[in-house]
Amino acid sequence: MHNEFALITTIAASLGLALILGYVAAKLRMPPLVGYLIAGIILGPSTPGFVADIGLASQLSEIGVMLLMFGVGLHFSLNDLLAVKRIAIPGALVQIIVATAMGMFTALYWGWNIGGALVFGLSLSVASTVVLLKALESRGVLESINGQIAIGWLIVEDLIMVLVLVLLPALAGLLGGNLAPSEHAATTSIWITLGITLAKVSTFIILMLVVGRKAFPKLLWLVARTGSRELFTLCVLAAAVGVAYGSSKLFDVSFALGAFFAGMMMRESEFSHRAAEESLPLRDAFSVLFFVSVGMLFDPKILVDEPLRVLMVAAIIMIGKTLAAIGLVIAFRYPLNTALTVGASLAQIGEFSFILAGMGLSLGLLPAEGQSLILAGALISIGFNSLIFKSIAPVQAFLRKRSPVARKLELRDDPLAQLPMSVDQKHLTGQVVIVGYGRVGRRIGDELAAKNISYVVAESNRQIVEKIRQEGINAVSGDAADPAVLIQAHITRASLLVVATNNTVDVRKMVETARLLNPEIEVVLRAYSEAESALLEKDMLGKVFVGKRELALGMTKHILDRMGVAQT
Repeated sequence: MHNEFALITTIAASLGLALILGYVAAKLRMPPLVGYLIAGIILGPSTPGFVADIGLASQLSEIGVMLLMFGVGLHFSLNDLLAVKRIAIPGALVQIIVATAMGMFTALYWGWNIGGALVFGLSLSVASTVVLLKALESRGVLESINGQIAIGWLIVEDLIMVLVLVLLPALAGLLGGNLAPSEHAATTSIWITLGITLAKVSTFIILMLVVGRKAFPKLLWLVARTGSRELFTLCVLAAAVGVAYGSSKLFDVSFALGAFFAGMMMRESEFSHRAAEESLPLRDAFSVLFFVSVGMLFDPKILVDEPLRVLMVAAIIMIGKTLAAIGLVIAFRYPLNTALTVGASLAQIGEFSFILAGMGLSLGLLPAEGQSLILAGALISIGFNSLIFKSIAPVQAFLRKRSPVARKLELRDDPLAQLPMSVDQKHLTGQVVIVGYGRVGRRIGDELAAKNISYVVAESNRQIVEKIRQEGINAVSGDAADPAVLIQAHITRASLLVVATNNTVDVRKMVETARLLNPEIEVVLRAYSEAESALLEKDMLGKVFVGKRELALGMTKHILDRMGVAQT
């Protein structure tokens, strides 16, 4: 009976127990995913009682990874990826090298061979995109510049890991694994495999950019015209899972990466927001199965048998990687908040780590203990990742208040952190200060420029500041929550502060600083929901605009104008 209904039993047991333990975790003020992981441990083979089908659970979790990465693609356009390429590409490369070295030296100290040490180090170097997405979404910063940098960073990591997974079997013999090719054959095989891999990945990316960019929006438009909601939802899911599976079979690209590119291409459609909303419930449900399946693989005995090694692994993931990432981001002249956000994003490991560990074990490179240590590190780092994110604000406040070095690191001899001396002072009296220069901020700036109203932009993305300065726009780089940034924007002589950024975490700090420096300044704020708007208005932070509310008002005004009704 159990085998006949294995799929139903696995889903029912996983979701049911995850619901109960997730609720308990939430009541204890812990992230619900901690409950999901514990549910997996209980349902796994290492604990007594009922044992779910691990194989089925892993496949279901892969669907969750596909849908989650598809959702990322829907929110993350190619232009967004290119906008952070200067920090994401070199940052990810250096961070992987540093984290892999830390893991390798630790494993070699334990007496492992070079192959096992390499697989172990690589497994600790790559963070989980699934975990990151849940953390960014829960804080409403998925589309912020900090979120884009973190996601771009992890996408680069995923691309590198795809290459590693393809090359590892060819290198297994040289690294002391089960395969033992001759030296000449091994060298030839490596170069041939590398060439084939690069050709396949390049072909897939070109195909998606050239064909997919036109085909997917057209497909959504055709299906939307039928007026059938279920067909539209089916189209979205079929695109996500179908492209992910097809790219894996045809181009040896991971499921996650294939789904990500499918989402990126579908973002070009005017129905992309609807596609994101339609797929959200399934994304949430299958992401729960992902965390449950991770818990199933974990053997709790490793915590008793090797507690010191488990702590060392956790320290590499949560401290070593984090500090390396923070240092790299600050070296690229990004604000402290960005550095801490990226550091927190990388303070965990996930799906690629499990795949690498499984491959290393099958190739005879990684000892069984290594897989258990990697899973222990994953469980600990995923469980504490939410707390690390919550600590960003207090850590940032502490460093800015207590450490002159931290303040100097953000603004030291950075030409973009202050306005050029050549700026005409008449443009810095009564000007509008715009915080954030995304789609909303840019449109506001364009309208002000058309009316000959001077303004200064405060933007945390250095690439954006560099670009708009070339367009003749006055702009400073940095986090507007830092008083030094608003001072550089000449907030003391401004008439209006417009917070157009989609990161509303530090809005109160910005407004308090602005009013301290300029008590007469008027403030205009952007909110994402009525609830958020109510909180901002309750604190009397300024005039608040909500997207949906303004859309309704604009449509109503147009309707009344067309009907010839006078408006009061």
